Amino acid sequence: MTEEYDVIVIGAGVVGPCIATALARQGRSVLIIERDWSRPDRIVGELMQPAGIKALKELGMINAINDINAVDCTGYFIQYYKDQITIGYPYKDVAQVTNPVKPLGKEYKLRSDSSINVDEWDKDERVRGAAFHHGDFLQNLRSICKAEPNVTAVEGTVTKLVREFNNTVVGVSGKQKDGNFQYRGKLIISCDGIYSKFRTELGRDNVPVIGSYFVGFYMEDAKLPAPGKGHVLLGDHAPVLIYQVSPTETRVLCAFRSNRPPSAAKDEIYSYLKNDVLPAIPKELYPAFEKGMENRKYRVMPNQFLSAKKNNQRGLICIGDSLNMRHPLTGGGMTVGLNDAVLLARLLDPKSVEDLDDYDLVQEKLTVFHRKRKNLDAVINTLSIALYSLFAADRKPLQILQRGCFKYFQRGGDCVDGPIGLLSGVLPFPMLLFNHFFSVAFYSIYLNFIDRGIMFPLAIWEGAEVLYTAVTIFTPYLWKELVQ
Repeated sequence: MTEEYDVIVIGAGVVGPCIATALARQGRSVLIIERDWSRPDRIVGELMQPAGIKALKELGMINAINDINAVDCTGYFIQYYKDQITIGYPYKDVAQVTNPVKPLGKEYKLRSDSSINVDEWDKDERVRGAAFHHGDFLQNLRSICKAEPNVTAVEGTVTKLVREFNNTVVGVSGKQKDGNFQYRGKLIISCDGIYSKFRTELGRDNVPVIGSYFVGFYMEDAKLPAPGKGHVLLGDHAPVLIYQVSPTETRVLCAFRSNRPPSAAKDEIYSYLKNDVLPAIPKELYPAFEKGMENRKYRVMPNQFLSAKKNNQRGLICIGDSLNMRHPLTGGGMTVGLNDAVLLARLLDPKSVEDLDDYDLVQEKLTVFHRKRKNLDAVINTLSIALYSLFAADRKPLQILQRGCFKYFQRGGDCVDGPIGLLSGVLPFPMLLFNHFFSVAFYSIYLNFIDRGIMFPLAIWEGAEVLYTAVTIFTPYLWKELVQ
């Protein structure tokens, strides 16, 4: 090990370049190792919530959404059978009080380009998110990272962590095109994504659970019922998520209720889209959806969940999807990962941790990291599972909850401001999530009583089922997120 760095970052997905850049700007020498630096083509990480935009601002990397035909997102359009509602993101004055922007260093500004109008962003009373092609956004992050003088970028595959006799991680080894490599670092940060090799270092059982799948494809020149909004379609089918990723392209993600992937070879995907999803598509979108479906250029993505374990290995930190995963329905993955990068960089600032090989002090900071990240993490992760369960609604109690949830949104006021604040990451308060979720549950029971009329004895039984279902799909996840 002839080369030694303060920090070695494994993986240059979304989170890797961000934490590498933040630490490099603090004066640390950083090595970032990525298996393949070419532009990836993925259907993940295309929609960023306002709290993710805030984290980019704090990192000084907001310019990563410039010059990639990014489309700003101003809220959600929800369709429940034939009923529809449009929901705007929270107001800026709420965000500034509950979740203010605190730059780590120099504050870089978003600028206008071919698809983003900064004047509109500034004049808007509400916070905004953004959608884009994942590969273009990622290449911008990587370029910003590589431009830092304290960053060294290497292409190669890390295969092993190097440890000293006391089991402290002190380096990495792996393979490159021209042979093997080995580097030494005071701190190793694993950001190797959804298929992480190193998350099991935190525990042998630390592996994600696959609950369902998304089938994705592009629509060209689609006419959206509510331009600038993420679209969620609910009904007898599993939920469908639609959002524009460029001025001409729109992403469709259709949930598939199974823990096994659908088969394209057996025409299972096409049959599902044509028979279950297409009839529920809004009339404006129908031609573009049908054309995109007929092209049969489908991508299948597993929806995984993994609660975060405490980083307990001296010299090693896992962040991003290697630490923690959630259902992608709420678009919260990048939000959690980027906020983790911000928090970790603050805690490891040289003013409080002068030398990163002071492992006892680093472990103290990681204890604080694990505690402080829980508010946002618990809200985004639990909400993702709860909403998917309600929106997929494959049982009667869930169907009652699904209807109650939509009717709850239609009440307006706090009934919609609270949930959208939670979803966007602007209101990272677990107890607020608890209050709204069980308000939805009791409102659903109330509506069902009204519907049943003289059949109220059946409504009593169904109400008990609904309450039991709400408890079982919500509280175990929230509890695990908060106490683990």
